[in-house]
Amino acid sequence: MGISDDAVEIRARGWRTLAALHGIIEAELERALGSSVDLSVVEYTVLDALSRQDGWHMRMQQLARATALSPSATTRLVTRLEDRGLLTRILCADDRRGIYTELTAAGQSLYEKAHPIHDEALERTLGEAADQPELAPVVHALQGSVALA
Repeated sequence: MGISDDAVEIRARGWRTLAALHGIIEAELERALGSSVDLSVVEYTVLDALSRQDGWHMRMQQLARATALSPSATTRLVTRLEDRGLLTRILCADDRRGIYTELTAAGQSLYEKAHPIHDEALERTLGEAADQPELAPVVHALQGSVALA
């Protein structure tokens, strides 16, 4: 194995570790949010992204980027959340093809309940992962990037 092969293996190992940590975090967030406030992680992500708009709204394609979903999956997700009374869609006044999405009062209220549950589960899961030698370097890198922000 040459030097470049070693570098490829190191990157691959890092990616596998990151993917494992992501899976652990996502599973715990799904459990915590689902059992406490009946939200999935991606539903929470939508509420979180919209709550950061400071009373404003987002175009559907912006929401698709924020959730890492396809446009059609985003539309289905928004429809589900709209049916639950958590979001509303608004036609763009300048471009009738454009559709905006924003939180309703019920959506904002649910987000405010879900946010501390999400943050606590994330903090707890990262703390537990930091105690696992194979995950600790990635957790520390994540925590270091937060300190820099």
